[in-house]
Amino acid sequence: MTLTQLEIFAVVAERKGFTLAAAQLKISQSGVSHAIRVLEQELGVELLHRHQGVVELTDIGEGLLQKAQAILGLAETMRQEAADARGMKRGTLRIGSFGPTSSLWLLPTVLADYRRLYPGIEVHIDEGPDRQVVQWLMDRRVDVGFVTLPEEQFDTYPILEDQMVALLPVDHPLVLQDTVTLKDLCVGPFALTEAGSAELVSRLFLSARLQPNIRYRTSQLLSTLAAVERGDAVTIVAESSLPLTHEVHYVKKTLNPKVKRHVGLAVFDERQSSPAAKAFIALATKKFRMVSSAISPVSKELVSE
Repeated sequence: MTLTQLEIFAVVAERKGFTLAAAQLKISQSGVSHAIRVLEQELGVELLHRHQGVVELTDIGEGLLQKAQAILGLAETMRQEAADARGMKRGTLRIGSFGPTSSLWLLPTVLADYRRLYPGIEVHIDEGPDRQVVQWLMDRRVDVGFVTLPEEQFDTYPILEDQMVALLPVDHPLVLQDTVTLKDLCVGPFALTEAGSAELVSRLFLSARLQPNIRYRTSQLLSTLAAVERGDAVTIVAESSLPLTHEVHYVKKTLNPKVKRHVGLAVFDERQSSPAAKAFIALATKKFRMVSSAISPVSKELVSE
């Protein structure tokens, strides 16, 4: 069993096909097939189901994939620790990002400085809903991920505190109020953005024993904003996720009581983190140290709402 075989196995599982995996790895498709076949023979189990061009993990393959990714992660950490001794001139960093707050604001701000300081580190970014970033961290698919805190199963580093706000159509009756309650937002249609803070919003209503009339479930914040601007729904979003360049045709209101959201970086196990990941975290926590006086970014203690 070799690291190359494990890498090929991981890429085939991720891309769900031999052709796409071969293109990503820049080797022949026959080379990919041979590596998987040899690995399966050595392990004595079938790792992948192949049916009409579709490749899926077997049950044992799914379990062994996590171990393969852990081994590959440790191997990369070893390479980077050696590179760190030489000035961290080479390496790879895989980042998981969710929603506009991390993808459009936090990540670009840090990434520009990171690439300038460590030009030899190859950065890969995967974007998805916050719950998917959590799964990527569990599967070791990413080295570091932006998450909504608390996430107790990881080592975490708070970097931002913002608040949740209600967005209303400009002619909505609630615009006359200074603040709005969750109960107010249960009257009429509600739009929920699946990416970003959907789970936090759902927990808010659940803990208050309220049921919003969810008319729209959108994958993108801009779709939610469009529904509000048309007068079709109200919503709750993180204030920091609102686009600065977007021409506003809605009214923003503070929730009563106020609801804060904490965003941070997470790694599966700090002790196994690569130098590239540690450097990114150090840069991010330093960059956003002054964002909020309510959270100390260099502390790993989680602040409850």
